[in-house]
Amino acid sequence: MELKPVVPRLELFAHLIVNVATPLSIGKVMTGERRIIPITGGRVEGAKLRGEILPGGADWQIVAADGTALLEARYTIRTDDNALIYVRNIGVRHGPPEVLAAIARGEQVEPTKYYFRATPTFETGDKRYDWLNRVLAVCSGVRTREAVLLDFYAVT
Repeated sequence: MELKPVVPRLELFAHLIVNVATPLSIGKVMTGERRIIPITGGRVEGAKLRGEILPGGADWQIVAADGTALLEARYTIRTDDNALIYVRNIGVRHGPPEVLAAIARGEQVEPTKYYFRATPTFETGDKRYDWLNRVLAVCSGVRTREAVLLDFYAVT
């Protein structure tokens, strides 16, 4: 018998609308421009996860000289059945300079024109959502003027 690794698949489990405020620029630091984008709320919809994104989180970004954004968002989801889930989402957004400039101006940009991917991790003490503590997840994102749209996938 020849043993072969299982080929992973992606299973969509949630769509997020993450509402954001105006970015705050800390200024140039050693690694690029440090920006903080406050998270003001939002919504989670999916077959396995539904709830609201609580205000109070943020995305602590570094924007490199070439416009690449290194993303580190942290926020809390309160599910519709009242469980709390902490999310830490590490990712990257990059693309042609003119596309990144359009995104920065708040213009609607076709998502195929730039790369926006991340790896969310989760923490919860609620047994109903314990599977999130162990799932390997990836997400694809879209930036709009007032929100970040994310699709969360479990790697099966």
